[in-house]
Formats: sequence, structure tokens, C-alpha cells
Amino acid sequence: MSVRILAVGDVCGEPGLDFLEKKLKAYRRDNNIDFVVVNGENANVVGVTPRQADMMFRAGADVITLGNHTWTRTELRPYLDERRKILRPANFGPQCPGRGIAAYKTPFGDVCVLNLMGRFTLDSNTDNPFVIAEGYMAEIKEKIILVDFHAEGTSEKRAMGFMLDGRVSAVWGTHTHVQTSDACVLPKGTGYITDLGMTGPVNSVLGIEPEQSIGKFMGDPPRRYESARGPVKLEGCLFEIDPQTGKCLRAEGIRLT
Repeated sequence: MSVRILAVGDVCGEPGLDFLEKKLKAYRRDNNIDFVVVNGENANVVGVTPRQADMMFRAGADVITLGNHTWTRTELRPYLDERRKILRPANFGPQCPGRGIAAYKTPFGDVCVLNLMGRFTLDSNTDNPFVIAEGYMAEIKEKIILVDFHAEGTSEKRAMGFMLDGRVSAVWGTHTHVQTSDACVLPKGTGYITDLGMTGPVNSVLGIEPEQSIGKFMGDPPRRYESARGPVKLEGCLFEIDPQTGKCLRAEGIRLT
């Protein structure tokens, strides 16, 4: 019997958090989802607080992954050390709080989750994610290995997918908040999608009020981002994985409204 893994795209602001709380548990139950990974780094619009992380766990997340806004909320730093089920990118410096990789016990065997961040156009002082990923491949013993690659460039994400093809169960991209149409199983058996999309307002620019985003491009003075109003969606990808081999059998992008 296959294991069903759901990866949920970046949760954006209070609208995204509220929608996750309303939809995830029922979707998980009705679709026999065994394990859920949620990218939560935009739950506070920019960054995430411990309270918001707890909300995502209560909503049905087994693991939360982060990205380039990890350090925006300083109160999150001790939380990263205290909770094993929230990950920050593994290619941050080793002196940083928290961890970027962990294994979790489940009824169908241990699951390893690895969180990485890309470097193309992301102004962060990180190690090379490809070198870090390659180093971990020799150490990981679990059959089911899931990778959240938080990156801007589609080429960078696809390159990571092909580099890890056949060595991990699934690779998905986060960060751009725009779901791509390329959910597939790569030639050697790794499930893949370039970007999960987001959990947040439909009529928005990456979760933000369109007028505010337009103003930024027009040259308005910077101001705090505001979540858009109106209907909300949850986007992600569902992976069916053989627990004996760790290979992906099927990958399908999903959208709940």
C-alpha cells in the first residue's frame, strides 16, 4: 500500500492561516493523507511567530518548513531549538538556531524531511544548497526522503530535482507563491513540482493587496505588507510513495477553494 504525502504551499498571512485551519484536517481525513508538510514562512506575511506555528500544527501539519524570512521574527529563534517539527533551511550557518533536517517516526516507517534554500536572487548568506544536499545523501538512512527547496529560480529548482532523482522520494519548490503545472515523477522515481503555490488570498499579488504591490513597482515609499481580502485558496502537491522502496508512484498538484 502506498503512503500519501501532502506538501502545502506557503501559508500567507491570517487569511492563509484561517483557511488552513478550516480545510486541512477535513482534506487530510477525506483523502487518507498520511503525512503533511506545510511551508509556513509567510504566516505573519513576512516571517512566522511561535503562535502561528502552533496554529499550523493544530491545523494538521506534521512538519513546518521555512525559507528566506526565517529570521524576520526574532521570537521564533528559541522555538526553532525547542521544536523538532519545524525546520529552517539546512544551508544556513551551523551556528544558527534550529535544524534543517530531521527524521520523524510514523506508523509506516521513518520519514526524513530536508529543508534547503536557493541562492539565485535570494540575498542570503547561505552555503551552496547543492553541495549541502549531496553531503546529506550519504548520511540519510530513511527510505522516504522529502525535500522542500525554497528558491526563486525555476532552473535552480529543476536542477535540484534532477540531481536528487532516484535518491529521494519527492522534491518540491516553494517561495514564488505561484503553482506550476509540472507535477510529475522524474525518470528515476522522484516526485517533483517546481512550485507548490500558496495558501492565501486568490485576488492578490503573492498574498498581498494588489494596489500595494503595484505601488511598490511604481516607486511608492516602503510600508508594511497587508494581506489581500476576499476568497482564499490552498495549493500544494500530493505524492504517493512506495514505503518499501521510497520511490514516488504519482504526483498531483492540488488546489482547494
